[in-house]
Amino acid sequence: MTPRSALRARARGMTLFEVMVAIGILAMVAVLIGGVVDSLSRGKAGEGMRAERVREGREAVERFVRDVSSAYLSAHVPTVQALMTGKTAFVGKSALPFYRVDFTAFAHTRTERDAPESDQAEVGYFVKADPAATTGKMDLVRREQTPIDLEPTKGGIVSVVAEDIEEFELRFLDPQTSQWIESWDSTQSAGQPNRLPLAVSIRLVLKGVGGGPSYPYATKVFIPTQQPLSFGIPSQ
Repeated sequence: MTPRSALRARARGMTLFEVMVAIGILAMVAVLIGGVVDSLSRGKAGEGMRAERVREGREAVERFVRDVSSAYLSAHVPTVQALMTGKTAFVGKSALPFYRVDFTAFAHTRTERDAPESDQAEVGYFVKADPAATTGKMDLVRREQTPIDLEPTKGGIVSVVAEDIEEFELRFLDPQTSQWIESWDSTQSAGQPNRLPLAVSIRLVLKGVGGGPSYPYATKVFIPTQQPLSFGIPSQ
């Protein structure tokens, strides 16, 4: 081969077949990289959803603990019943797999300076179906009514504290018998009249993400204010 022929051979471009092979290899590499990136993205999104579920469950239980620990009953009853404007109570009902509890507590947060309102409120925790869902999704909600009125288990503003739950179970510790029981009613003579439970046990289970395992939470909260509040001046 002459020097000119060798130079011409070195200067020759790629054939169509070689170009097609190169494009095919690049396409395969791009598909593999895209699959890896998509897998990592879905894994990150799933981990973020799981972390959010854990946070949601913890915050729901912590808020329940704060509210129940501030529960109280009042011994102040006007002599004339017509003058009564509010009624304190602690009512817990068993209804597996979901329970409900309503009570009066020092749980209201004032958001406006010098607002003519106190920190007393009716608080309730119960489970209700999500009206926007079509698959029977159940949410744990919190009810708050302020000021307190004559119906301690009704009214107020309802807000969701935990979505898509499987269980909401409560137990109440009776200080007189040292037994955990499934219901409590301070308003009934056949229940626990004018008494608070010494402690409340809560078990909350949230559904898992994407069919994964559930997220269970359980704790006990003690109620320090056991005696009905009375600010009357004792007689001499």
